Amino acid sequence: MAAIGPAAQAPRKTRVAAVSIASNAILIALKLAAGVITGSIAILTEAIHSGVDLVASVIAYVSVRKADEPADADHPYGHAKVENLAAAIEGMLILLGAGIIIFESVRRLVEAVPVDSLWLGIAVLGLSAVTNAFVSTYLYRQARRTDSPALEGDAAHLRTDALTSIGVLVGLVLVETTGVYQLDPATALVVAGAIIFAGARILSRSSRVLVDEALPEDELATVRAAIEAHGAPELTGFHKLRARRAGSRRYIDLHVQFRPGTTLERAHDVSHELQHEIRTRVRGADVLMHLEPEQ
Repeated sequence: MAAIGPAAQAPRKTRVAAVSIASNAILIALKLAAGVITGSIAILTEAIHSGVDLVASVIAYVSVRKADEPADADHPYGHAKVENLAAAIEGMLILLGAGIIIFESVRRLVEAVPVDSLWLGIAVLGLSAVTNAFVSTYLYRQARRTDSPALEGDAAHLRTDALTSIGVLVGLVLVETTGVYQLDPATALVVAGAIIFAGARILSRSSRVLVDEALPEDELATVRAAIEAHGAPELTGFHKLRARRAGSRRYIDLHVQFRPGTTLERAHDVSHELQHEIRTRVRGADVLMHLEPEQ
């Protein structure tokens, strides 16, 4: 699916985040009802997981609106990093939710609390898994089109929720067929492990952007190729290439060298051509060039 331009990204990202909020709110209500009726800690942990997802979806919704605000006097580089901050918060919320699940699961393992009416819970979890699979696929697709870290983090939440719902569903079927109640909290512990993995991955990816990690080597290679492919005879080389990411934006700066005698006007024109070429090849690039004579 083709990427869309910056002007169309903001309203699209807002609509996508709103779909995630609505989906999570409905699933939380269903899971809580099923958890209370059945007494299953595994279903209740799924409700907690969806609750975390709802908070994450709200954060994503707010962050994508804020991130697309134009630069101002206090934020001359714009607000794009708000999306990365939101993704980091989403990762921490996932880990918090996993901690709650582990605590309650261990307690239930010790007490061996019986569960009832499990087929209701199984039906609810089946519906939840299918819904989250569809919504997360939609979010991933739109995250790629808009290059949005916040939407990607939200999609990861929902994809994890879909997978854990399937895991809990299998556990409940085993409880129903074997009568071994300890399988319920044991399944919840397995789910918590998957949630921790997802949360740690999101937190790691977002934190690397927040500390200005360099762009991936393939994107830097694309920048180099764009410069090397330019045919201006006055252009002799470049150095001090640096690049980082903030939200869906890439910030690239470098020193460009010109032959002695090149006029400032000509160097200026060539640098603008290079900036255009880099922006064409690297989506969302903000390019700053320092002009200097060949050495």
